[in-house]
Amino acid sequence: MKDNNNGLYTLAMLVSDHAGVLQRIVGLFSRRGYNIVSLSVGPTYQKGTSRITVVTEGTTAVVRQIQNQVEKLIDVFRVIILDNETSIQSELILAKISTKDNTRSKVLEIGEIFKAKILDVTPETITFQLTGGTNKIQSFMTLVKTYGVVEMARTGLTAMERGALPLSLHPYDEDE
Repeated sequence: MKDNNNGLYTLAMLVSDHAGVLQRIVGLFSRRGYNIVSLSVGPTYQKGTSRITVVTEGTTAVVRQIQNQVEKLIDVFRVIILDNETSIQSELILAKISTKDNTRSKVLEIGEIFKAKILDVTPETITFQLTGGTNKIQSFMTLVKTYGVVEMARTGLTAMERGALPLSLHPYDEDE
């Protein structure tokens, strides 16, 4: 793993899917003073497991220390640090943008350029759904900010390695 120039690292975790696991992981980050920039959690195709994606900041040494500490927690099966160049990373955003009669077409054009889906239209706002990498989302938000962001909700980054090898309990068992 090479140092990221922005100091952000993405960890993918496979954990037991029951109450208290996420609390223990977040508690470890909190106790040690590690910042969670983004957090995404959901079930996997493997019964009884969830996948957690955490974006954190620090040096390579600090992130490796985080990885080692999280791996020691009960109900944590695997933790890997994803490389930005060899992983797929995406998030979803809902953005409600202010519009007026004279700005509506410009806001719609920005949405079209970024392939955003229109979810709601009122006389005063347009609500978009946009998926993609952090840079795409940030570029979209920078452009629409001049029109006025009324409300925004982001899911947090979710990510996985490119290629055939999965983050799983049984790397080649696809029938579960």
